[in-house]
Amino acid sequence: MNGKSFIIDLSPTSRALDSLVHVQPRVSLRSTLGFMLSPAPRAGRVQQKIGFLVLAIFIGFSLADPNTALSQRRSGSPATPSSGSLTINTAPNAIIWIDEIRRGVTDATGRLELTKVSPGRHTVRVRATGFKEVTAPLLAGRRSLTVKLVKTADQAELVFQEAEGAREQARDDESRRKAEEVYRNALKLRPAYPAARVGLARVLLDLNKYQEALAEIDSARRARPVYPEASAVEGRINREAAFTDDAIQSFRRAIREAKGFQPEAHVGLARVLEEKGQYAEAEVEFRKALAQLSDSEPVIYQLLGAALEKQQKFKEAVVAYEKYLELAPQGSLAPAIRSIIDQLRRDAEGLEIIP
Repeated sequence: MNGKSFIIDLSPTSRALDSLVHVQPRVSLRSTLGFMLSPAPRAGRVQQKIGFLVLAIFIGFSLADPNTALSQRRSGSPATPSSGSLTINTAPNAIIWIDEIRRGVTDATGRLELTKVSPGRHTVRVRATGFKEVTAPLLAGRRSLTVKLVKTADQAELVFQEAEGAREQARDDESRRKAEEVYRNALKLRPAYPAARVGLARVLLDLNKYQEALAEIDSARRARPVYPEASAVEGRINREAAFTDDAIQSFRRAIREAKGFQPEAHVGLARVLEEKGQYAEAEVEFRKALAQLSDSEPVIYQLLGAALEKQQKFKEAVVAYEKYLELAPQGSLAPAIRSIIDQLRRDAEGLEIIP
């Protein structure tokens, strides 16, 4: 999307980070949200001083692999079960969603331990290659769940699983086109397959085929009229195509359809509002997304921190950035964020920063 960049109020290091994080190729949040933040290069950059250019180069090396920059997790040994933990046992290498938020993949033994699972009832979805996808209830208070999967002979489902795997692994347009072809093969086998339509729409979005992507969303809705994920993806397509008002409408529809619980839409709406210079409103949406993601995506704290900086809420920005470092101390953004924090602390103390 060719929108104006609102980076004037950022610290020098944050401007460097902003210019590097928000350029093509797109970086991925697919591991949890199933989508990618993908603003195009911005116009109207502020001229940088020599010291800032050196810093930008340093950060550039630290962000050498943008496809993994936004999916960093805390390193170390698995968390031990606690009052807010959940252990899931199922097939090996199975993808686990809780309330449609992707939370991880089981290990070779079929086990996944999760922390920060909120109290109350949840819905768990499990998918493993070669098996029939299963959705199971998680009753309030339960701290373990065993989900048994059965082999599937459904060719449409098997090809769809292949397409999803191809999309997850795609890193260039050639591999995305291959994923597109596999999705189309699945849809030949089962034309009324809403999940495959949305998956294909995501690939088409990545290939900048906006009209084709919107057509797939329309087809998905014909089979499933109330479909929050489809509406969220529609919002992303409209944002990329520079249809800002339509994007806002789509994101709000996704949130409404999901009865408020749609972090992909909250993040997408926040990005649009941020691009419009509505930083306070963007902050609200980022915070809603964070509340729903259970700290599974540290990068949202970086995005929140930048929105707070633009409002000159430097102390709150430091808190957000420190949360990112707490969750992803070895993350690709960590070196830049540490520099940002140092500068913001000096800003908060009223000291002049000399590049």
